[in-house]
Amino acid sequence: MKNLLVIGVSLAVSTAFAYTVSGMVADEDGQAITGAKVSLIKEQKETTTGDKGEFYIHEDEQEIVTPPPDAISATRAPGFISINSGILSYSQNGSAPVQVKIFDAVGNQVFKQTLQGSGQVDLSSGVKAKGTYFAQVTMGSAKQTIRFSASGTYTNTFDSEGHALLKEIQQGEALQFVADGFDTLSIPLGTLDTTVNVKLTKTAPAEEQFAFGYALKNDPRPSKGCGKNSTLNSTGSVENGKKFNLNVGGKNRTFFMTLPKNYDNTKPHKLLIANHCMGSKAEDFVHHAPDYDHPSPYYGQQNLDTEGNYIFVAPQGNDNGTWNGKEDHQFVDEMITAMFDNYCIDTTRVFATGFSFGAMFTNSLAQDMQERLRAVAVYAVADYNIWLPSAGTGRYDAKDLPIAWMLVHGKGDGTCDYNRAKNSALPRILRRNGKADANGKFTDASAEKPKEINSNTAGHVCYDFTTVDPRFPVKFCSWNGPHRWPAHDEGDYSNYNSNSWSKSWVPKTVHEFFEQF
Repeated sequence: MKNLLVIGVSLAVSTAFAYTVSGMVADEDGQAITGAKVSLIKEQKETTTGDKGEFYIHEDEQEIVTPPPDAISATRAPGFISINSGILSYSQNGSAPVQVKIFDAVGNQVFKQTLQGSGQVDLSSGVKAKGTYFAQVTMGSAKQTIRFSASGTYTNTFDSEGHALLKEIQQGEALQFVADGFDTLSIPLGTLDTTVNVKLTKTAPAEEQFAFGYALKNDPRPSKGCGKNSTLNSTGSVENGKKFNLNVGGKNRTFFMTLPKNYDNTKPHKLLIANHCMGSKAEDFVHHAPDYDHPSPYYGQQNLDTEGNYIFVAPQGNDNGTWNGKEDHQFVDEMITAMFDNYCIDTTRVFATGFSFGAMFTNSLAQDMQERLRAVAVYAVADYNIWLPSAGTGRYDAKDLPIAWMLVHGKGDGTCDYNRAKNSALPRILRRNGKADANGKFTDASAEKPKEINSNTAGHVCYDFTTVDPRFPVKFCSWNGPHRWPAHDEGDYSNYNSNSWSKSWVPKTVHEFFEQF
């Protein structure tokens, strides 16, 4: 009978075993990797890939098998296993069960069945996907392994005596791939007769470390709240958010928060703080009928967060929409801490934004909270009617540190003077944002002047400073409109209506500014 295996044992049998492990190694783009080291860990066999990324490990072995005492009777219990068009036929005279296992190409078991006596098994019934599989059949003390494919082509691998015998692998056997510039990959094996094609991932370079700040596109730094459920108690719900109270310096302070719908407490989220303007309140920037002062929510940023990567907060200043000064810095500082402790936030990507009085307050925070705020975007900022930290060593004193900074300002602004923003607020930032010297100290970049839009011209001009440290970019956007937040490029700036804000280029530009980090 073709492909016949007669089962019989004696007190000691010398058996020939053979196995082949082969395949291809490529990078993520499918390009072959030459010279990669491929190792069978337990077998202590290794090779290297050729010009086409191919590898091949073949071994013929002799093994002395000493059967257990009760196996002597098996010499009087012959049996056979054969394969014909994918049908496994088996027969034996003894009472030992016949065990059939099927493994995929990387050793995962996909089928197992224990049989008695004689019969047939359709090997293809144990698999559902196309590919190469291995059936391992054990009858008494004999073992046979058959390679077959799910598409209907079946082949046997035989040793020198015509048997398809496979040495049983050691527990924990794995195929390991090592190549310069790539992450090491280990694949567990369920059979040593295996063909496997793999792709290796290029090793990411170590993130550069700095005395202050982070590399662009740095890995997230998870806050204490990651993996935890919040214990911060809400004091009420509003449309699109919840209200919270926080005791700061003996005073009750209020802020609003909006979580993404797909919030995951194991994923570090970015945090954006929206500071309200005079005459408004925090809740206006959580939900509000859109108009030129309140293109809600959160200055139009929540609508751009299509993947749910941000958590949004809006702190409340005074009831008339103003901010007091140092006590408000402490409030925002402690609000950030409360958010870090209760929600999963990337502590290296905290942003702040605001218009008019909210811009002045945001710009004030940028003078002493550079260690907490990665970047700010201010709309119609000015250096008056607001507390600005003085130089010092205290927690809320001004620090000689850079911060990423973006300004949007109308040249026709009659409330927050454009020239004051350009000649006072901007240079103060530039003096700390210049490229770091050999000692890592940031230099003065205030000699560089921005390009501006010509007077009485429609549109806008955004200028990116070239002498600043690239980790702390400065963007200056000018347009010829008045004291408005969402600038647009139409020339008739006197004809505003509640829908004009939707034409603004500002939200998208600010979103792109924050997303570069």
